Order: sequence, then C-alpha cells, then structure tokens
Amino acid sequence: MSKKNILVTGGAGFIGSHTCVELLTAGYNVIAVDDLSNSSAQAIERVRQIAQMELEAGRVAEVVRAQGLGKLMFHQVNILDRVALDQVFSQQPVDAVIHFAGFKAVGESVEKPLEYYHNNLTGTFTLCDVMREHGCRTIVFSSSATVYGDPDCVPLTEVAQKKNATNPYGWTKWMIEQVLTDLYTADDRWNVALLRYFNPIGAHPSGLIGEDPKGIPNNLVPYVAQVAVGRLDHVRVFGSDYPTPDGTGVRDYIHVVDLARGHVAALQWMEGRSGVEVINLGTGTGSSVLDVIHAFERACGRALPYVMMPRRAGDIAENYADPTKARTLLGWEAEYDLDQMCRDSWNWQSHNPNGYED
Repeated sequence: MSKKNILVTGGAGFIGSHTCVELLTAGYNVIAVDDLSNSSAQAIERVRQIAQMELEAGRVAEVVRAQGLGKLMFHQVNILDRVALDQVFSQQPVDAVIHFAGFKAVGESVEKPLEYYHNNLTGTFTLCDVMREHGCRTIVFSSSATVYGDPDCVPLTEVAQKKNATNPYGWTKWMIEQVLTDLYTADDRWNVALLRYFNPIGAHPSGLIGEDPKGIPNNLVPYVAQVAVGRLDHVRVFGSDYPTPDGTGVRDYIHVVDLARGHVAALQWMEGRSGVEVINLGTGTGSSVLDVIHAFERACGRALPYVMMPRRAGDIAENYADPTKARTLLGWEAEYDLDQMCRDSWNWQSHNPNGYED
C-alpha cells in the first residue's frame, strides 16, 4: 500500500498540528504548509516527536506498524503566494487537501474586515485554483458552527438553516462553504467535506503541542489557562443572564484530538467519492462558561478568579451539536469529556507557560 500525500494548510496551527499527528499515525504522508504568522515551526518538530512516540507505543494504524511512519514535509508558504504554492504541488503529487489556513480572531475581524476577507477568501481561491491545475479535487474544509448563527433550536443538525454571520470571520466561513459547493456544481469531480466545528479545546495528552495564541487569547480556554498559569489576573465571563442553567453561555466543547481524528475519518470516508457533504463535529453536550472554569479548577488544583461582565454583542445563549451524522457516516465519535479536555489544556500550558517560545 502506497501512502497518500495529504497537504495540510495551516499545518503548524492549533488544529492543524494535531491533525498532522493523526494523519501520520494513520498511515499518510503529510505536506504541511504554513506562513507562521500565527504559529510556530516548533509545532512541526513536536509533531514529528509525537508521531515517533506513538509508533513506539504501538498506537498507530496497522499500515504504519508494517511500513513505518510516513513523511512529514514542511513548507513556509502563504497560500496567497500562488507561485510558491504551485511549487509545493509540483514537488510531489497531492491526493487531498485539508484546509485550515486563515485568520481566525472574531474581534479582530470586526476591526479589520478587508484584511480578513482578502486573506481567507482570496487564499482559498488561490488554493483551489492551484489544486485544479494539478488535478487534485478532494478537499476537507475547516468550517464552523458560526454559520448557523443564533439557532432556532438545539441540538443543531446539518439541515439547520445557515443564517447571517455576526462578524467578518463568520462570513468568510459562510462564503467559502458556498464557493466549494459551487465548485462541485460546475465540476462534479470535486469531492468536498465541510466540517462544521463547534468549540475545539484541549491539547495533545503528551503536552508537547497545544493552543498558543499570540497576545491576549480570544477564546475561553486559553484565557482560563493563562489565568491558571499566572499570566492574566482573572477570567472575564461575558454575560450572566442568559436563559441557561447558570446564566452563562453554553457551548459544545470538543477535544482537539477528537476533532483531528474526525478529519482522518472524513478523508477515509471520502475515498472514491465525489460531492459535497456537510458534517458537524461536536460532542452533543453543552457546557457553560462556569462549567469550563470549574473543570479547569479541578485540573490545576486551585480556585480561579473570574469577573462577571455584560454580554458581548453577537454572542448567543447556547449552541451545541447533534453529532449523529458523523457517527453514522464516518464511524466517528468524540471520546474525551470536559474534565479530560481541561486536564490536557493544563498539562500543555503548565509545561509551556509561554507557548512555543519556551
């Protein structure tokens, strides 16, 4: 069996690096592409280290035990750079692409809409055009539950209506889904999976890779983690009067390793197919902001100070997935619970208090 070559854009990022590990241990060659504007080359080196550890421990696919780990190649390339991206595709055949690369801070997208639309949309246009020129038409897209907007009911299934996004970041996800759908309409050789993530948190259990946001974190768990490690004074909880059990917002938090494995399951299911498939990746369980803080307190062994703040514009009360389709179609199901997610986040943050700078 020859190993397939999977190109991963944003391969040094939070979700991208964890997905590279799962691809390698499942028997794929990985071509990671990242401009390192919001990530670190250290993540790639640690991916290699983790994959070797998994091989030695026997936690790999049968093909990997028989043939050894695949290759992990890294190119520091911005996907807006068509010439550089074309060179990557020219160096080896690419069987499929997993597309993570993009700006992702919701608040920043409101302040810099032009930069977000240019980077996320034009980067995707360039990627797809280069893919097409090289005869590669299989793509797994890193989408988001933000496309559902403020849901009419939960849990959310894939047939729930897409609604207007509340920020430019969300609109880029919304639009790219449409672009990839239109590509298939124009050319039915395309094979597209739109994976709508809920709220990825956690870190690899080894503690070697995890989320390393630049500056003040935008997402809850890395913010809580930095309070736990002493880099920030307290957690800000936005909204305490939502119609939820404790008044704080409820979300579907999913372990990043579970999420990464979902991409491998999607690739395996897509083999030999064409079409467009929308699939939620979540646990199906909603947890409140206070649930997360208390789970992190259990992980780090001490109380964490938090301050209640007014609601933020655009935030919604609750949002969690119905993951039935992923289980039925892909044979995939989230395995980690909230306590494990927080333990792994703490393990990463406590051993890497300054992220990859250490």
